[in-house]
This record gives sequence, C-alpha cells and structure tokens, in this order.
Amino acid sequence: MSTSAAPSVPTSVPEPTTPSDPHTTPGTHAVSTASRESAGRRALDWRIRFAALSLIWGFSFLLIKVGTDGYAPFQVTFGRLFFGTAVVAAVLVVKRERLPRSARTWAHLSVAALLLNALPFSLFAYAELTIPSTLAGICNATSPLWGMVLSLAALSEDRPTRRRVAGLALGFVGVLTVLGAWQGFSDLEPRGTAMALLASLSYPIGWIYVRRTLAGSGHSNLSLSGAQLLVATLELAVVTPLFTSMPSHIPMVPLLAIVALGALGTGIAFLIQYGIVAEVGPTTAQMVTYFVPVIATAAGVAVLGESLTWTTPVGAVVILAGAALTQSRPRARTPQGTRARQGTRARQGTRARQGT
Repeated sequence: MSTSAAPSVPTSVPEPTTPSDPHTTPGTHAVSTASRESAGRRALDWRIRFAALSLIWGFSFLLIKVGTDGYAPFQVTFGRLFFGTAVVAAVLVVKRERLPRSARTWAHLSVAALLLNALPFSLFAYAELTIPSTLAGICNATSPLWGMVLSLAALSEDRPTRRRVAGLALGFVGVLTVLGAWQGFSDLEPRGTAMALLASLSYPIGWIYVRRTLAGSGHSNLSLSGAQLLVATLELAVVTPLFTSMPSHIPMVPLLAIVALGALGTGIAFLIQYGIVAEVGPTTAQMVTYFVPVIATAAGVAVLGESLTWTTPVGAVVILAGAALTQSRPRARTPQGTRARQGTRARQGTRARQGT
C-alpha cells in the first residue's frame, strides 16, 4: 500500500478463509444461519475499520501541515516515528512477539526503514512547507503509478498488459492536469511538488527492495514492521539534531498534531491495516489508496481553508482511475472456460477438415 502513513512490510500474507468468502470456504451452501449472521458482523466490522483507516490516513496530510507550523520538518518526522513506534512496540509486548535477531535481517530493515519511512515522511514534511496538504495527498496517490513502472523493470513476473500501460498513461495525464501543465506550471511551487512526488516514488522502491530481501524471512509481518519503525526512529534521532535546533518554546497545537500523526497515522493505522489484510486479504486492503486523496483534499479545504481549483479534483480522479487500471489483473481462466474454448477449436478444426 502506498500512503504517507507507515506502510507495512509487504511480506506475503495468505488470504484467510472466512465465512464471508464463498470462494475459499468449503460447504458454502450448508452454512448455518448463525454462521451467516457472524459473517455479516465480521464484514461490517472490517468495513468500519477500513473507513477509519481511510480517514486517519486522509487527515495525516493535514496533521503534517499543522505540525510544521510549529516545528521543523525533521522534528515532525521524528515525533511521528517515535509515537508510532511506541504504539506498535506496546502491541509487540502484549502479543509477546520477538524482534528479528539476524544481523543480515536488521541490515535489510535499515534500508527498508529509510525508503519506506524516514525518507518519504521527511520529504512530505518539507514539501508541505510550500505546497498545500491537498496537493501532497494527491501526489501520494501516484505511488501505484511509480510502482508499476519500477515493477516492470525489476520484477520479472509483472508483465505489461494493454490495460496496465493505458492506466499508467492515464495516471500521468492526471498528474499533468493537477499540475496545470498547459498553463506552463505558472501556479506551481516546483520544489515542494518535486519533494512530494519523490516521497511517493520512494514507497514502491522500498516495497521492491523488501520483496527481494525480506519476503519469506520467517518473521511475522508485525515483528518486521515494528523493527522497521524502530530503525527509522533511530535514523531520525541521528539526523534531526544535525539539521535542526531545539525550539525556544513548545507550541501545543502543532505538538498535539504530531502526537496524533504518530500514534494514529503511523501506529494505530498500521495495526488496523494489519488486521484488515489478515481478515480480507491485501487486494481489498490496498483499496484504501483510492480514498486517501479524496479525504486529504476535503480536509485541507474544509479545515485549513486551502484554495481549490478545478484542476485538482479532476486531475485526482484521473490519477485514481489510472492507478486502478495499473493494479488490475487479468481474470484467471476457469477450467470450464478452457474446456469450452478447446471444444470450440476442435469443432472448427473438424469442420475445416471436412470442407464445411
């Protein structure tokens, strides 16, 4: 998933067998009334959590903006990681999960922490010094587009299809629409926009790296992600004092925004995402990507009073449509369909040989 909140380490998570999924549950037609009622409650439960996750991550860009009103961007990122790590660490202790012990694993996690947490979080914080939170949220939605470009080059199993290439082209048309390309980018703050786009690019680079180095490591997703957040916090603890100075006073509203950004947008949001992936699978969970920029735009306009031109929502819709196409997969051929096609070809061949 590609949001500005702490992305979980994308190790492979098997899609669970739940009563709400008839494709993975044997004896579907014999399910009792009690089981169906339980399935309905579970489905409602994950949808509520999905909505909460969309809201939390959508408001993250607003919280970054408020945080940078009182603190330096590196300080905002450090606070975000510190409070997010504290939440995940508490869960690790309660569940008695152990952190990895291999030095090799920790070395890979340090790179993953840089690409998936420290770097993009810092870039978004610096970007929002000069661009509105609405634009930052929309730039974040380009991660699936960057991911497709990189996956085609780095992952041999991801082959381009006409639909995915069309989605990529459509998505970048949406980016140009948001940026007002036909107006010569006259109203654009290039430095902040470039930082936000680079932050969005950093996520798929990190996902590819993790997929190649940490997938199948034998550790749980929760354990790896907790360790990753811990390393990212240590990285910012080293960098922040080198580039910032202690504030002369402690502005409370920006501080509360940072606490919420970390505890909610990085810690609790990760745990919600982790539960959704475990319950309904990663394909459904990643759909949150398409709601985040909508909520970020609404929050920026309604709460912060940020201006909005027609190019922003129109371009955002085009970006999301393109991103959805790049994530689509061709339907698997069913055995019945395969046999039907084989039978049709056989009959056609017979008629051709008979001269009919």
